[in-house]
Amino acid sequence: MPEDAPAVAALRRIAFLLERAREPTYRVQAFRRAAATVVKMSGEELDRRVAAATLEQLPGIGKVTALAITEAQSGETPVYLRRLEATEGRPVDEAGAELRAALRGDCHTHSDWSDGGSPIREMAEAARALGHDYMVLTDHSPRLSVARGLSADRLREQLDVVAGLNAELAPFRILTGIEVDINEDGSLDQEPELLARLDLVVASVHSKLSMEPAQMTERMIAAIESPHTDVLGHCTGRKLVGRGRAPSRFDSAAVFAACASTGTAVEVNSRPERRDPPPDLLREAV
Repeated sequence: MPEDAPAVAALRRIAFLLERAREPTYRVQAFRRAAATVVKMSGEELDRRVAAATLEQLPGIGKVTALAITEAQSGETPVYLRRLEATEGRPVDEAGAELRAALRGDCHTHSDWSDGGSPIREMAEAARALGHDYMVLTDHSPRLSVARGLSADRLREQLDVVAGLNAELAPFRILTGIEVDINEDGSLDQEPELLARLDLVVASVHSKLSMEPAQMTERMIAAIESPHTDVLGHCTGRKLVGRGRAPSRFDSAAVFAACASTGTAVEVNSRPERRDPPPDLLREAV
């Protein structure tokens, strides 16, 4: 089945809109899996199964995805997709539109190799469709096992996959990277040799976020001073949705001074549930 077949395109568009709306990853992956199943089929087999209503017998296809496939193959826009398209977002104001138009890429992305919902290729194609020139692939490091962090061997495998995709997608470029855990002693959670091979390393605290401020400051500065760290990720670690999570406490003046002296960027993480750093620390960092 061609990649641009109506059913495949509809399933992938649904997955993209669900991910952009920050729906749970399992919902995104349900439509990705269904699309992957359809791509492997011939057009004749798909038409037979649509006519016989046997799509749900296939792995990765359930009631909702089967209905979307059936509607797309009949030349309709699936009801599920129409609903998502109708609620996909609000216009941004002039200043926001100007800023968004200036963005050339994203330096913090997660694929389905760790805890993201989408394959690397589809992420790159979506970024290119937004007008971006690049994206940096920053899946998690091994210590964050809940997010399927990449071992050294899996990261090496991913680097080979990215090299192959870059040959196909040029001039768009997938830059190699990682979101590496900052360990409690300030060391980075990946082999130094591998970190040295990457285009960009985002270092973030993901554990013991309630550590005493003096200890947290030492921990963060040690990571910032690593020759491999390029970006300090979501520096307070706060969460603003659900039960939420209080921001870490640290000596921000000392941390930002260390960033300035080492040329380490401070990430502006604009995901609505993070908005990290918060406004007061943004002003201080500037």
